[in-house]
Order: sequence, then structure tokens, then C-alpha cells
Amino acid sequence: MSTKVGKVDRRPRSKRVAPAGEATNDLVLSVFTDGNDRAFPRILDLYVKPHSIVADVTYGKGVFWRRVPPGLYDLRPTDIQDGIDCRDLPYEEGEIDCVVLDPPYMHSPGGTAHKTHSPFEDYYRNNGSGNQTKSKYHEAVLELYIDAGKEAYRVLRDRGVLIVKCQDEVCSNRQRFTHVEIMQAYNQMGFIAEDLFVVIRRNRPGVSRTVRQVHARKSHSYFLVFWKPGNGGRMWKPPQ
Repeated sequence: MSTKVGKVDRRPRSKRVAPAGEATNDLVLSVFTDGNDRAFPRILDLYVKPHSIVADVTYGKGVFWRRVPPGLYDLRPTDIQDGIDCRDLPYEEGEIDCVVLDPPYMHSPGGTAHKTHSPFEDYYRNNGSGNQTKSKYHEAVLELYIDAGKEAYRVLRDRGVLIVKCQDEVCSNRQRFTHVEIMQAYNQMGFIAEDLFVVIRRNRPGVSRTVRQVHARKSHSYFLVFWKPGNGGRMWKPPQ
């Protein structure tokens, strides 16, 4: 019985081409344990072109910008305490390259609970700008994000970037996954969700008076990155 042996392919094979770039461990990771002021510049490096017009519409004390080199971006800082509501911005349509949004993301249920989050009621829900939220509690917070997102969509150019800071909360003994609700709402507006970053708080949460713990205490927050689609393809990415 004969055995048929196939011919050996002796044609020269092309060399494997390695991807361009240098090996490094200095990558932007999806989880930060060293604070907003360190996470935010890395996110900008990844998604916002230098010298872009960046409107931080909830600038506050400028914590996000502490480690961003001055002059690297054309920064337009505004805040409701200075009379500029993130839901009614003084910009033309398509004027801005990047919008940064970080409003108070928890309501104050009363008493001393979440006392540090009282600026939501003080500055947004019951403010004198004529743009009060119509809802209550968590729905009011979500309404603020939605209205601010619509205004961001208006002022952003095509392929512009929206960076949103948020945190989940428990309201009326019900888990509210705010970051998911925002992503769903912004998708309906036309935004494309591009990335998500988790920031773990460095200090321990304050002690709460409770008989029995029902839900896990939130010790992290999120940066969400969206972009506005339009003519010309995808958003800007840094050169490789």
C-alpha cells in the first residue's frame, strides 16, 4: 500500500510586520485612584486636540485644570455662580470643540444627609435663572444632565467632544445607575459614547447613621466621553 505525501511549499514567506510605535507601560488606563485633577489631563490628552476651544461650563474652583499646562487649550470657564447656566450657554451653534460638564450629581434628601451636595438645590433646582428643573430628587438631577447635554450638543462642532463627570446614587431606596441613564439619554440626542473612566475616591466615605446597610456605599465616580457625529468621519485622535 502506498502513502501519498504532499509537496512541501518552499515559497519564500513575507516577514511579519510589527505594529508601529514603542513598547510602553505609560498608557491611559480606565481606572484612576489618584483624583480628578490627575485623571482629567490624561483624558484630555487622549481625546482633545491641543489648542482646541474647551468650554468648561461648570468650572467651579477649576479643580480639573490644576495639572493642565496653561495655554495648552483655549479654555472658556463659566459657572452658574457667575451667572452662566450650563443649560443656556452664550455660544453660537458649532462654536466649541469640547464641552466639560460636572454639575452637582446628587440631590439633598433632607436633614444632614448628603449635605455637601446641597448646591444642586441651591444653584440649579431652585435658582433664579428661570430655568428650574421640573422634576424632584434623582429625576431632577437627571433632568439637569439631559438639558445641559442638549445645550452642549448645540454649541459643539461636528466631531466635537463632551466630557461628563457623574456618580451613581441611591434614591428612595432604589439604585439609580446615573452613568447608564446619561448614556442612554445622550444616545437618543445623537451623541456617540466613546469611553468611560472610573475614579476611585482616595478618602473613606463619611459615617452614616443606619440600622442596617441595604446598598453598597458608592466610593467611585465616572468620566464619560461622548462625541458629536457629523461630516468628516470620526473624532480627532492623537497621532500614533
